[in-house]
Amino acid sequence: MSKKWYNLFVSVDQPAGGPTDADGPKPAAGAAQAVADIAASLGPVPTFATPVSNPTSFAEIYDAAEIRPPGHGFTIMKVADMLHSEHIRNLPREVKSSSVLVALEAAGAQIQDVIQDAIKRDRALDTFERVQQKSVDDLEARKSQENQQVQAELDRIVAEHRARIQANNDEVAKEKERFFAWRLKKQEEEQKIADAVSYFVAENPITTGGPAAPPAPPERAQK
Repeated sequence: MSKKWYNLFVSVDQPAGGPTDADGPKPAAGAAQAVADIAASLGPVPTFATPVSNPTSFAEIYDAAEIRPPGHGFTIMKVADMLHSEHIRNLPREVKSSSVLVALEAAGAQIQDVIQDAIKRDRALDTFERVQQKSVDDLEARKSQENQQVQAELDRIVAEHRARIQANNDEVAKEKERFFAWRLKKQEEEQKIADAVSYFVAENPITTGGPAAPPAPPERAQK
């Protein structure tokens, strides 16, 4: 039975006071240039050959971007799982890195292939983010225009109803004005009648100056 990748891990801790590399580590600038060269070798930004129905599925995004695992099977996702394995996750950073490199070497895999896979996935995610951002921006623009149309329609309806309310108020005011003018003439007419009746009665039964009062209840017969 072939060994699993975690069986290939070895410790590269140096004993205290042990020998060190006389040349020392490579300059950071050289490592950065190496990564830049790998990224440049990948060509243009990836496109999506098929639509992504589930944006929460990164696997579907990678498939749509036609990102295929290398022949040896070591993707950056597999390496990430290796680094978080219970066998090495608590080891020093240098030991974890060296252990993964040993596993890659045993499988005939190049670390450059893993970095290429990582850059491809990162580019795919960035590209899909821009696609989603454009979709959100387009939706916002459409809905903003729709909201403006709805607001214009709402303003028109409000203006129409306000005009109806104003027309109703104007009609009531006009009718009140007519009624009050009639009431003045009515009071003049009642006063004319009351004056004529006053010559013949001790108590004038004619009301003037306001609405007619209800008739008084009949007095009770005195005992």
